[in-house]
Amino acid sequence: MSKIIGYARTSTVEQLAGLEAQRRDLAAARCEKVFEEQVSSVAPRVQLEALLDYVRDDDVVVVTKLDRLARSVRDLVAIVDRIKAKGASLRILAMNLDTAGPTGTLMLNVLGSVAQFEREMMLERQREGIAKAKGEGKYKGRKPTARAKADDVRRLRAEGLTAEQVADRLGISIRSVFRVKSEDTQAA
Repeated sequence: MSKIIGYARTSTVEQLAGLEAQRRDLAAARCEKVFEEQVSSVAPRVQLEALLDYVRDDDVVVVTKLDRLARSVRDLVAIVDRIKAKGASLRILAMNLDTAGPTGTLMLNVLGSVAQFEREMMLERQREGIAKAKGEGKYKGRKPTARAKADDVRRLRAEGLTAEQVADRLGISIRSVFRVKSEDTQAA
């Protein structure tokens, strides 16, 4: 018996409203089971993998928007191929698109290409804006929070704390702790 299976994703845990909206839309689409996660699309997506393992013949995988599922055409094609290999189809609610037929698959590939083009153009404009701001002396970049705590790292390490303990206490990564040590070694 076929099932309607949903997938919801936000990039960060702060995007609770976006996740709630996806849950609402997937419930309205009568999804019997929903896999959800709060992770960047470039990070490992454990719940997407679980969904792709779970889906069976004649099931319908439902997402609210294309960008919740894939970031590139290559990624999209690979995911759709895995869904189709299981005998299932994909439905994207915001596009009113279903890959159960050849027209839906064609439209998905065209729209996926347009979405990837838009993302690449946005990133290009962002890079141009940053370059312009740097040229005008207005862009300083992200504040190096770990380097601002370098003295604290040195003090805690001198007190005998491990790198893990220092990182936990200061709220920085272990790599940052080792970076301070490495910079001290190079300066000596």
